[in-house]
This record gives sequence, structure tokens and C-alpha cells, in this order.
Amino acid sequence: MTRRTDTHPDLARPDASAPFFSTWRVGTPERQRQTVDAIARTWEIRPWPAEDLRGYHVYTGHDGSTLLHHSQWASEQAYEAFVKTHRQERVDEIDTAVPGIERLGLGRYRRYRSAAREDRAAVVPGCIVIVDIEFEGPDPDRQRAWVDAVFEALESEPHPHPGGISAHFHLSTDGTRVLNYAEWESAQAHLDALAAPGDGVGSTTPQWERVQNWPGLTGGGRVSRYDH
Repeated sequence: MTRRTDTHPDLARPDASAPFFSTWRVGTPERQRQTVDAIARTWEIRPWPAEDLRGYHVYTGHDGSTLLHHSQWASEQAYEAFVKTHRQERVDEIDTAVPGIERLGLGRYRRYRSAAREDRAAVVPGCIVIVDIEFEGPDPDRQRAWVDAVFEALESEPHPHPGGISAHFHLSTDGTRVLNYAEWESAQAHLDALAAPGDGVGSTTPQWERVQNWPGLTGGGRVSRYDH
């Protein structure tokens, strides 16, 4: 049978080469709780669907309306096999328990680079921050170059924010997006970092200015906070 866990995922595990992220809009905090309970029941009464599914985690949005789904697969082919054989019965059961869920799409990614502070293993994240970056049209080279520029900015940061724990940058397989899965000590620590001088997390350095004004970048990115 499938076991429910509060353990945070290992984003850098080498056997999960196909991470997927999707968002559901359910409307209210009460419906968030109802949907999480329905998901747990639906999965717990069934065997784990595939050895190639390394992990499946659901997060509740601080907006009181959304859920983030994060699944770690060995390959996209393994996910497609799950869709053909096991997904629909789970979706139907959840929709029966909580009608009216709006599914906002599935993003297919590959993890590119990660960074973590030295005591990461000893710290339990209090908040997951998802930063979704979109570019004008597909360009895998641009995706990687932008993430590399972020790492240069982080390494040159004169005033690093103490509440950040780790950051895991994922490139969408269609070449248009970058998703940063960031672990923070708390939501307030992230809010404090955003309120610091500068445009978002990061000081007013040339390196951060380069990141924020990258050619082809559409806006500053959508930021969402979640509880695991």
C-alpha cells in the first residue's frame, strides 16, 4: 500500500530525471484541506503505481486557493505509462469527493542546478517558494545561461538573506520556462527578503541587474509560497 509521509523530497536525487509540477485551483482553505484528504485516501487505498515513480508530494498554497503537485519520475515514458493505466481512476475519485477542481496544466522539467547552505541537512524547511520564470519562445541555451547568471549573482551577493535554505532550478522541456523550487526557514523569512532593498531577493548589484533584465525575459516571474 502507499504510505503518507511528511518528509521533504530530495530534489537532487539522481534516479528522478523527470520531475513534473502542476497546480490545482480549488478555491478556499476548506477545499484545500478536503482535496488533500481526498488525494491521500485515493492513494493510500491503492498500491504504489510504479517503481519508476520516485516520489509524489502535494503542497498547500498560502493563497488559500491552490495546491502544488510535484512528482519525481525516472523518465517521461514511465509517467505516460501511469497515465494510461492508473491516473484516471485516481482523478475520478478525487473529483467525486471534491467537485469543481480546476487543473491549471502540467509542467515537464529537468533539474539543472541546485545550491544549498552547509547546514541544509539539519534544517526542516518551513516554507516552499516556487518562482516561475517565462521567456519569449523556446531557447534551451537561454534557459541555462539565465540560471548560470543567477548563480553568479548569488555567489557575489554582499548581503545574503539568512532564511534561505536551498534552491533547485528546473528547465522546462519545451525550452520556455525556468522553475526554482526554493526551501526557506519560514514564509516570513522570504517576505523579509523580498522587502529588503532591491528588486526582489538580491541586492542592487550589476549581477542581479543583469538577471532581472535578461533579454527575452517576460516580467519578473511569478512567486508562490506553499506549505508541505
